[in-house]
Formats: sequence, structure tokens, C-alpha cells
Amino acid sequence: MQSARYSSDPDDPLAAALAPPPGETAAEREERLRREDEAKRISDEIDERLKHDRAAYKRHKSTFKLLLLGQSESGKSTTLKNFQLAFAPKAWRAERASWRAVIQLNLVRSINLILDILSQEMSKAAPQPTSPVSSPFLRPVTSQGRHPPPPADQPERSSSPTPFQFTNTHALLKLRLVPLRRVEADLKQLIGAATDEFAPDSAVSFGQTEEANAAVLYDGSAARRRPAEFYVRSNVSWRETLRSAYQGLHGDSEQQLSSASLDGQSKLEDATEIIASCAEDMQALWTDPVVREVLKRRKIRMEQTPGFFLDDIARIAVRDYEPSDDDVVRARLRTLGVQEHRLVMERNGVSSLATNDVAREWMIYDVGGSRTSRAAWFPYFDDANAILFLAPISCFDELLQEDRRVNRLEDSFLLWKAIIQSKLLAKCIIVLFLNKYDLLEKKLRSGIQVRKYLPSFGDRENSAPVLAHYLHQKFKDQHREHSPQARRPFYGYVTTAIDTKETTSTLAAVRDGILRHNLQRADFV
Repeated sequence: MQSARYSSDPDDPLAAALAPPPGETAAEREERLRREDEAKRISDEIDERLKHDRAAYKRHKSTFKLLLLGQSESGKSTTLKNFQLAFAPKAWRAERASWRAVIQLNLVRSINLILDILSQEMSKAAPQPTSPVSSPFLRPVTSQGRHPPPPADQPERSSSPTPFQFTNTHALLKLRLVPLRRVEADLKQLIGAATDEFAPDSAVSFGQTEEANAAVLYDGSAARRRPAEFYVRSNVSWRETLRSAYQGLHGDSEQQLSSASLDGQSKLEDATEIIASCAEDMQALWTDPVVREVLKRRKIRMEQTPGFFLDDIARIAVRDYEPSDDDVVRARLRTLGVQEHRLVMERNGVSSLATNDVAREWMIYDVGGSRTSRAAWFPYFDDANAILFLAPISCFDELLQEDRRVNRLEDSFLLWKAIIQSKLLAKCIIVLFLNKYDLLEKKLRSGIQVRKYLPSFGDRENSAPVLAHYLHQKFKDQHREHSPQARRPFYGYVTTAIDTKETTSTLAAVRDGILRHNLQRADFV
């Protein structure tokens, strides 16, 4: 029973308020004290909650918030990996092993895609009965039973390309690589189960998804066809699940593993074993000249697709494979929704300009770039300190997957303009990355003419450096024209996000530039 002391001064208003009611019985006194104790408990809880909220707000206010914006497949997730690699290497190494299954999945999916295409072409090449009326390969026959000769001034032309020369080797490769189907399903299940997400194409064949997921060239012809991408919603739980499984495989975990974790370990072991045993056949399939010709005729550029590891089969398809930094940066795993990453700068990542915790702890938001995901950007504009906008400059001859009437480069310009002129972002630092310069070089070396898709480019030299400089100036002009603040600083860089060494130096320059800008605004420099 709690007792209370009251002042005996009759003129004290507080004493009058706290004094027990006259004629209070023992039961009434006990009930009153119980209510007072409950009110005090609730008051203390509210005070404690307010204290925690103030501390959290203080930490949140001191955290530097960076948004990664850009259309789908512009390189946002790859840039985020470079941030982690450059400024938090210890944390990066701790989670690097969890990417092993993703890299294996990228490799296996590429092989299975080729096998799907090979099966289609081999089924076309199989001899089938044709009617004289419907066959496009038959010409009218004269009464003498001979085909009429072509006109003298017109040479005879073949009505179709030279047929592919498939052999028993191709049929054998298809048969021997069948186990990779199960490997793909198991790896998808492991990564998807970690986030309660499964592949949207799990029950759809390649032929059904081919058209819906093709990146399209500006003139309407299809390019880089591939099945619907496997995706996850969470960017943390799948890593934790795979990391625990790999630790169990190497005996590094002392915790009692659940049956699900043991099943995951078994699937990871089986996947690695099957991939290693199929290494020679995968290499034979990828280097086969007939397969390369099939891909060429279908305009499928495997080398330009995200998550391309077919040139590294001999290194990856081994039982003791460990991902390198470059492997993780190049790995492709599509994420949906807004992904939040807390980046704590380690000692070698802290800038010499750092004066407080703002320079040491960054919150990076990786947001979806498809048109349906862009509405989720705006709630993050309010308290953003900086925006890193990625514009892929290699896609000048491609159309949006969501709207095949819109050129991808044009879409980047429209996005850039909308962000620049937003009043919500008037005081926000905006950095531009003209990304995928390496793919631009390969595309222009193949003979593609920029002026065919970008008339304003005119008769300038058809080279990557000239086009990059031209686009850099165009983005800069829009920045100057549409910014709500005069003389707003412009930070623009030409980048190749999968080049970790080059990107690390670029990110260091971006980091220092952002910090210097903050210090100037605070009149510290």
C-alpha cells in the first residue's frame, strides 16, 4: 500500500487538491490509491516513450539520407553495392557469401534460356510434312514438271536463311543439362522463400513470356529477349537465410538449425554439385558456333543482359567457388518496392571533411524504377539530403518495357526534368550518373548509328566519348533551365557501375562534394 504525505498548510492549494476526501473509508482510500498508481504508471510509460522518440528523432535528423532514382535497369542496385564495397568493406565481406546462390542462379538461368531457344529452333528444323499449297518453299511447276527459271535480270534468291546445322551433339547437350532445371527451381525457392516471394514466371513457359518481357529497339525489332525476371521484395531476409545456411555448411554456426535451414543447406549443396558436374557441357553449349548463330539471328545479346556470367563458367562452376567483389557487383536480383539500407562509414570510408556523425552514417533508399513504382518516390522527397539519379546512356535505341511508344533515353530526360523542377527538392543536392558507358562503347563499335535514333545528335562523330559529352551537356542544360534555385550546383559523372575501381573513386568524389556542399550551406567553409 502506497502512502502519501500531504502538507498541513491550509493555504497550500496543492495540499487541498491532494488531500483525501472527507469521510473516506478504507476501501475508498485503497481504490483511490490504486487509480493513482495506475495513472503514474501510464504517465511514466508516456515519458519513457517520448524520451525514446526524441532520441530516435535526433539520430534520424543526424543521419544523411540519399535517394537512388532512375528508371528500371539503370544501375541503382549496382551503385548501392559499390557504396557498400567502398565505404563499409567489413560489412560487405560479411554478407558477400550470401550472393553465391544468386550468382549461380544468374548463370543457370542464362543456360536454361539458351536451351529453351535451342529446343524451339531444333523443333522447327525437324522434318515435317507440308502441303503443296501451304509450303512457302515450293514454287509453281510448269507442265513439263520443271520449276520456271527466274527472270534473266533477277538472280534466284533463297526464300529463307540458311538452316541451322544441328547435330546429335546439340541433342546430347540438351539431355545432359536437364538437371539444371531443378537447380534453378531450388535456388529460386531458397531465395524466394526467404522473402515469401516466388518467381512470377514459375508456371509460364519461355514462349509465353518472351514477348512480354523483351527490351525493344527503337525501330520496333525485339532485342535481348529473356523470361520474366525473378524478384524479391525484401533485401535483407534472403541474405540472412542464405548466410546462415552457408555458415552451417562450413560448420561456422553453433546454433541449432531448423528443419527448413537443414533443407536449405541440402539444396545449396546439391545445386553446387550439379553445377560443377555440368561445367564442361555448359561451356560447350555457350561456345558452340551454331548456338551463337541462333542467338545472333534472334538478336539476343546475352553479353548485355544483367547478371551475365557465361564467360566465367570455368571459374564459377566449381565446388569451392567463392564470389569475388566484382561477381557480387555484377549479380542481378531484381527487388520490388523501396529498399532501405543503413550504411555506417567505416574508418577508411569516412571523409576527411567529416565533422560529425552526419558524415559517418547514411541511410540509402533504393527505389523501384518502373513506371508503376514511381509513385512511391514522393514520400521520401520531404527529408532527403541528396539524390543520385542514374540515366543509362546505352539505351538510346531501346523503348520502355512498360510503354513501347517511349524511348528509354527520352524517359530518363523526362524523369530528370521532373526531379530538377520539384520544389520539394529545391534544397536537395542532386548528382547525375550517366551510367552503362561500357555497353554504349560496345553498341557503337558494332556499327549502330546514333543519329538514326537521336536526330538532334546530327553529324557528330559516332563514338562513345562524343555521345557521352553531348548527353552530359543536355542534362546540364535542363538542370540550369528548370532548377527552382539560381546557380544550383551541378554534379555529373559518366560511369560504368560494374567497374568497381573506377566507381569507387567516383563515389569518393561524390561523397566529398556532398559534404563540402553541406558545410558551405552551414557557413563552415
